[in-house]
Amino acid sequence: MKTALGALLLICLTTRAFADNSPIGFQASTLPDPHNDRPLEMVVWYPSATTATPQLIADNPVFVSALAVRNAPPAAGEHPLVVLSHGYGGNWRNQTWLASALAHKGYIVAAVNHPGTTSQDRSPQAAAQLWRRPADLSRAIDAVMAQPEQFGVVAKPRIAAVGHSLGGWTILEIAGARFDPNRFAQDCQAHPKLASCTVYQLMNPEGSAESKARMGADLSDKRVTAVVSLDLGLSRGLTDASLAALPVPALVIAAGVPSKELPAQMESANLAKRLPPASTRYVEISDASHFSFMAQCKPGGAALIEENTPGDGMICADGDGARPRDVIQQQIASLVSEFLAGPPPH
Repeated sequence: MKTALGALLLICLTTRAFADNSPIGFQASTLPDPHNDRPLEMVVWYPSATTATPQLIADNPVFVSALAVRNAPPAAGEHPLVVLSHGYGGNWRNQTWLASALAHKGYIVAAVNHPGTTSQDRSPQAAAQLWRRPADLSRAIDAVMAQPEQFGVVAKPRIAAVGHSLGGWTILEIAGARFDPNRFAQDCQAHPKLASCTVYQLMNPEGSAESKARMGADLSDKRVTAVVSLDLGLSRGLTDASLAALPVPALVIAAGVPSKELPAQMESANLAKRLPPASTRYVEISDASHFSFMAQCKPGGAALIEENTPGDGMICADGDGARPRDVIQQQIASLVSEFLAGPPPH
């Protein structure tokens, strides 16, 4: 994999469960599309009162996975909802470590595979429809809220969106941020080596005048009450006015390991400076790389990746002298859960 794409190109991953004895359930399904052109793979992790023995979900030889009980009955009461958005070329497994941690803390967590930008679906036509990513999350919210008997009752004032990499752009759009294709094009002329510029060109979401207009449209869902960005890309195309007026609290977490393709100061830090100061928190984790937000690799996992796709073993690498990835992820999960536990906006 070329390094220019490496910062945003996320492959199929599974992840670890955080130490917690509370049971959680897991269900996988496919959401139909009225137009039959964009069915969505969706998984949901949720609190449960089950006494059944949990099993590893989607385990494989490369990445550490998480424990849950498939199709377990949901726990009683209302629960906050989190929807997760993966990065370009990734899938729902990328942040299973976070989904599991939040479910253990009482959250219902839904994640989808965004068509065209997943490891199993690289359709150029679907990838070019970048503006449909926020709507994918809205469909997940609809599906979870419509099935309380399956996943539990959603606490409507507490619906958050969390996204990594391209998923960070997705969750900002669903919160009310607006993208300006012309602004982004000009910025990429000045900074052509940024991974966000490379990946955007690869997806080609402005293939027509209609597509370009859709990229700049309002893609928000007013039900979302908080957002968390994990080392995002494409932030430099978001407008100053829309970010300054973002109506929901935002937590922006950046990878502090130096990167020429996804530098924290030009993406996450730049974003945080343009968001409302009173409702924004910015955290830069010095020993985290872009890949620290992804699955923890098993011993020998990097070598197995290198055998299949030389160069991709870097997915298992964090910063020089970094803490173990699971320790970094426990810090991230604590930051996210602490932020989401704050008072909902009025």
